Amino acid sequence: MDHNLQDTIALLTRTPAALDALLRGLPPVWTETNEGEGTWSVSTVLAHLIHAEHDDWMPRANVILHAGQTQPFPPFPRDGYVRFKQGKSLAELLDDFAEVRAQNLEALRAFNLTPTDLERRGHHPAFGEVTLSQLLATWAAHDLNHLHQIARIMAVQYREAVGPWTRFLGVMQCAGHSAAA
Repeated sequence: MDHNLQDTIALLTRTPAALDALLRGLPPVWTETNEGEGTWSVSTVLAHLIHAEHDDWMPRANVILHAGQTQPFPPFPRDGYVRFKQGKSLAELLDDFAEVRAQNLEALRAFNLTPTDLERRGHHPAFGEVTLSQLLATWAAHDLNHLHQIARIMAVQYREAVGPWTRFLGVMQCAGHSAAA
């Protein structure tokens, strides 16, 4: 499937509501438990999504549109989510994510991107040359990646409780979802 900007925006628009419907009001056992040492809880994943909204997708799109390959993307520290999570309840994180996502989608739409714009190139510090289209497609895939991660974090809380059905539940078998970039 080729990247289609309107399809990307359709998915990005729905992610905050999907997370809100799944997570708001759940007991902390679902949202604050992780999968073991060095892993993230659901609330940490949400803080990471907020961090990416502030420091990744739209800032990098702006670099591509205004500087092209002459200015590499700024680094995106994996622990940058901490400042967005500190002292926040899950409800506050959900609200923050919905607000910043709506602002970013409004700004994205305001670009009035053309097919030529989508082929404009920037410089990623690890990958080298990337297009705006690739960046925007990755934004949507990143949402799906973390929706999957959230489902896995929550499901493994019942790994023992489901007993022998574990072998039929693919989410229980998943060992992870990404490697460090």
